[in-house]
Amino acid sequence: MKAVALNGSPRKGGNTEILLKKVLAPLAVSGWETEFIQLGGTPIRGCQACYQCFKKKNSRCSQKGDVFNQCMEKMVAADAIILGSPTYFTDVSAEMKALLDRAGLVALANGGLFRGKIGAAVVAVRRGGGTHAFDTMNHMFLMSGAIVPGSTYWNLGFGLDKGEVAKDDEASRNMNDLGQTIAWLGAAIHQHAGSRPPAVVRE
Repeated sequence: MKAVALNGSPRKGGNTEILLKKVLAPLAVSGWETEFIQLGGTPIRGCQACYQCFKKKNSRCSQKGDVFNQCMEKMVAADAIILGSPTYFTDVSAEMKALLDRAGLVALANGGLFRGKIGAAVVAVRRGGGTHAFDTMNHMFLMSGAIVPGSTYWNLGFGLDKGEVAKDDEASRNMNDLGQTIAWLGAAIHQHAGSRPPAVVRE
């Protein structure tokens, strides 16, 4: 099974990356193939509402010249998708918002590409607003028929300076638990692979 983590923070090696890799670690131990993708800081445009994805139905966005379609291909191929973002003015980064809007629409246009997949959100926050950023990412999953696993607390890690989140012991335990829960859930879903939710048919 495969898990892909997409980092919406432009700060490489920062707090969001640390949290995401803590989630991936127990999955790797459980035998999953894991991949980390640095999204933040790369060119990605927002949705243009052209609805070409509904016309072409090729699981791609019609916009070219940015990283979106590469990311979408990875997300569609994965059994579990883990999205991570820092908290910018009580919400996700611009790169993560662009990914959410376009991925959600392309998935919907192609019969529900995320239905039955595992979707989890992780947030790095200095003080406040992290729950809203957490909700923003989870809303896309929940609207897409994905399965959102719980953990021991909201998937938040606290820290401002680069690497400071590593001092948040509760966050580290929570991320480890989240990774283990995803592994357990993935195994349960794999046993019933034939019962994946049906594709969405839009009249």
